[in-house]
Amino acid sequence: MVENQHLSRRRLFGMAALSAAALAGATTISSASRAAAAEKSVAGGTFVPAVVIGTGYGAAVSALRLGEAGVPTLMLEMGQLWNQPGPDGNVYSGMLKPDKRSSWFKTRTEAPLGSFLWLDLANRDIEPYAGVLDRVNFDQMSVYVGRGVGGGSLVNGGMAVTPRRSYFEEVLPRVDAAEMYDRYFPRANKTLRVGNIDKSWFEQTDWYKFARVSREQASKAGLGTTFVPNVYDWDYMRREADGSVPKSALAAEVIYGNNHGKVSLDKSYLASALGTGKVTIETLHEVKTIRQQKDGTYLLTVEQKNVDGKVLASKEITCKHLFLGAGSLGSTELLLRARETGTLPNLNSEIGTGWGPNGNIMTARANHMWNPTGTKQSSIPALGIDDWDNPDAPVFAEIAPMPAGLETWVSLYLAITKNPERGTFVYDKATDRAKLRWTREQNAPAVNAAKSLFDRINKANTTIYRYDLFGKQLKAFADDFCYHPLGGCVLGKATDDYGRVAGYKNLYVTDGALIPGSIGVNPFVTITALAERNIERVIKQDITAS
Repeated sequence: MVENQHLSRRRLFGMAALSAAALAGATTISSASRAAAAEKSVAGGTFVPAVVIGTGYGAAVSALRLGEAGVPTLMLEMGQLWNQPGPDGNVYSGMLKPDKRSSWFKTRTEAPLGSFLWLDLANRDIEPYAGVLDRVNFDQMSVYVGRGVGGGSLVNGGMAVTPRRSYFEEVLPRVDAAEMYDRYFPRANKTLRVGNIDKSWFEQTDWYKFARVSREQASKAGLGTTFVPNVYDWDYMRREADGSVPKSALAAEVIYGNNHGKVSLDKSYLASALGTGKVTIETLHEVKTIRQQKDGTYLLTVEQKNVDGKVLASKEITCKHLFLGAGSLGSTELLLRARETGTLPNLNSEIGTGWGPNGNIMTARANHMWNPTGTKQSSIPALGIDDWDNPDAPVFAEIAPMPAGLETWVSLYLAITKNPERGTFVYDKATDRAKLRWTREQNAPAVNAAKSLFDRINKANTTIYRYDLFGKQLKAFADDFCYHPLGGCVLGKATDDYGRVAGYKNLYVTDGALIPGSIGVNPFVTITALAERNIERVIKQDITAS
């Protein structure tokens, strides 16, 4: 109870700091009396005991626990703080009429459902801006990532799924599963504020008719479904349906941010981290290079930009302990660049390997005219088809909404499959960026697994696939983008068993880059729990003991 009171108090202090920063239009967020309380000037630069790059799940966990341990910590986030309303009174733009807030420096939005009846109705021309969702396009794979304080928690569907223990043990055999499931998964779920939908409300509300239709059709094929926990406030959603609060999930908001209802990281871990008084967040700060100095500290070169992408300043920041939480793509690129340009020459050959899209495949089915999915659809998924025990083609498929505001007769799914294929990042000197070596053919096992599942559902219901939703081609399976990038700095290979980067002291990876390409479900709870495990050991052995 005392611990809960401390967390609640810290979260309130942190939320106040976030609100104050928004009102002031500040890029520095801190609950300390002085924003630079954690810093001291050295050699014309800034020294901080600990720096965390990024503000996503692993980064937020690390910052909170470092702050609780009394370690002055600076978080560097390349995106902006999302709690300042725009001209329309909303922080985020909706999915149906996106504007520049939707996308990270694009001239046109790039929604995952690129068409309807082969017409590009979902996308809009926009001004380049530091928006909340980025689609990073490689040669044969694109990756969706969140940009802003809270990272991917700002733009995901909030599905908080703990993986099957047997598969967790298969993917991360060097991690004590009993410890994870007894201690760190419960801790992660509690701090993330994960909740479950009221099943009686689910069964009667019009907003989840689409999910009930898919459940019935799966049942006809002998397939079971399961309710999925979420970080969305289900009580708030019920009030949305009653008309007593502004709508968010029930107003087609999710991939470009939720204006209400979702407990993203800025309302959980990050708020509590700021509430310790030891954590400062600098927004619109992008780390470009990492170098270890002779005394063992790390020197970062950082660009500060404005929301239009203009570079305002170039800074140097030095720290003793450096935590990379910039995501599978960001953390891997920073280390790959450091190895290949010689600023961290002792990094091993495992950096950049073991990447995968968590077997993500999106597909859709066309229902009969007498079996509508409903004009009202919540944007927050609540149900999944669980066929992970299938020995030939394990699949966990989210029953996804398609909240178009009109009847579409479409059942949409995000299938998570067990694809053993892995990609590799390499450094491209010409562009100074990481390039992904991944081919469309490598997604064939994932497509085949998804097809085996949905072929059974189509056969049992005499339905067919939709071929008009993923671009101008006749295409039933979207295999060229993913939401769940994993790997690049795999635990026990690029790092030790607790995320310490091989070859360097006091350098850590703390995000999805540690997980080798697949975890079988939406990965953010696993990333959070693994970060909880790792930072506990690091603080005990590397920081408080030093």
